[in-house]
Amino acid sequence: MALITWTETAYGTTVPVCDNEHKTLFDMLNALHELAAGDDRGAVGNKLDELINYVVKHFATEERLMQQKGYAGFAAHKAEHDKLVGTCAGLQKQFHAGEAEITQDTTAFVKSWLDSHIPGFDKPYGPTLAS
Repeated sequence: MALITWTETAYGTTVPVCDNEHKTLFDMLNALHELAAGDDRGAVGNKLDELINYVVKHFATEERLMQQKGYAGFAAHKAEHDKLVGTCAGLQKQFHAGEAEITQDTTAFVKSWLDSHIPGFDKPYGPTLAS
């Protein structure tokens, strides 16, 4: 069963590129969640790296669009992005050094962040970025 499922009501921003990237991000998180339940550390590491790289790419897309449209909430939004990327980069480094594991608690943390971030930070940019 999927950890997180994209719906227009819960996560739609009215910005097609962002919504499509969120859907891809959800699919990748669901795949990592499934792998985290097993014992294939190599597969977990590969999916973790793929997910983090995609998150960085997605954040860059959002930030570029916000800057192009002069979105007033850009600084606060970028700060949220930077904080998560820092957390993920630290975890990624620890994982590859053998000092941490990626568990379903880890993926649940990411889901919780998305459940808060998209409705609270992304949905508000919709009217500005979609214009």
